[in-house]
Formats: sequence, structure tokens, C-alpha cells
Amino acid sequence: MTITQNECFVELSSFDDLARYACAFREYPQRVYSQEFDGARIISTSLTLANTLLILYTQMPKSGRYISYQVNAGKEICDIVESTKDISNYAPIVHMESKISSLSVKNEKISDQFHPIQVKDLGSLARLTYNPEFPDEQNLTLYALPHKNSWVVGYLTSLEMDEVIYNFNYVKLDSEPAKHFMKYRGSQGQDPEFSNNFDHGFSYLPIIKIKNEHSIFGF
Repeated sequence: MTITQNECFVELSSFDDLARYACAFREYPQRVYSQEFDGARIISTSLTLANTLLILYTQMPKSGRYISYQVNAGKEICDIVESTKDISNYAPIVHMESKISSLSVKNEKISDQFHPIQVKDLGSLARLTYNPEFPDEQNLTLYALPHKNSWVVGYLTSLEMDEVIYNFNYVKLDSEPAKHFMKYRGSQGQDPEFSNNFDHGFSYLPIIKIKNEHSIFGF
């Protein structure tokens, strides 16, 4: 069976979501790209799946050389800047005249489509982010997206068999999440909660909000 390798573009809800994805809790922020897409200049970063380059993008709010991401007084500040002279985390922006890859963009069924698996509660979802095989290289990113008449928040996992199988482990929400992180302190037996502020003694998972429901998430 021939599997097509292609690009899949998924639009994020805001520039802050892209900055959070590229920089938050990363020792080395990701490289990001700007390019023309559907008649507009976008800024993007990518996740490489087995047969798909998953491109997470948003409209580019202004020109510049770096995404600047910092936490000040417990709150995040996201911007595009020309230099790295201030104390911050910086994701370098590469401005492209051509596409960022040679893969084709296709609208047909995505070979790396995620399999949705419902998790009972947010505490279980938070504990799922712990990987005993790589305890020091945790992927903490959660994805929130609209689904039917409400929202879900979930975490990506993969199974490597004859082919790689991707799962989107999700929890149903009552409404759109208005905050950017999920904080928890499992040692105290407390349930996770959503927050925009950083408090001492808690662990935090960044939430990346998807603008529209997308078929790659398997719903």
C-alpha cells in the first residue's frame, strides 16, 4: 500500500497560541517560519508525523526577526521583535519566499489522522503527559479545539507498531477554555484547573487552542 506524504495546515486561534507552542517550557525554542499562504502572510511551526508535516499557523501580526516569549509577574507576554537584547525566550523567524517544504498539500484523508480516545478527567489527562521511558524529555503540550457544540482538550500519544498510530486522548469541556495553561499538583491530591498565572509549587501544561475543528483530530 502506498502512503502519501503531505502537508496538513491547522490554524491556531491566535498568535499567542503559536508563541506558547514554540517557546513555553522549552529549553530551546522552536524555529518558526513566515510564508505566503492563501493570499496572506502567515507564521508557523511544525510537528513531524510519520507521513505528514503538521503545520500549525496563524496570521503574522507584524514583521520582525524573532518571537519573544516571557513571563512577567506571573503572566506571559508574546511579541515579535527585531533583536534579542532583553531577557526573554526567543524563537527565530525564517522568512520564506517559497513554501517551507516540497511536500504537496492534499485535502483527502490524512494517513496520520489521530484516533480520538476519551479520558475520564483532567487529572488523568495530566498524568498521561508523564513518559517513564523519557522522564526528562516530556512533551507537555495540550490541544484545545471546538467539537460539536462545545470544546475538548487533549494530548497526543503514539504507538509504534508496523505503522505509527497516533492517539488524541481528550476530555470533554463544558465551554471554551479562556485560560492558557492547566496547572496541577498531584502530590497534594488536587484536581487540575485552568490558569493564566504561575504560582509556586504547581506544574503547568500549555494549552494550544485550535481555531476550528479539523479532521486530523479524528472526530
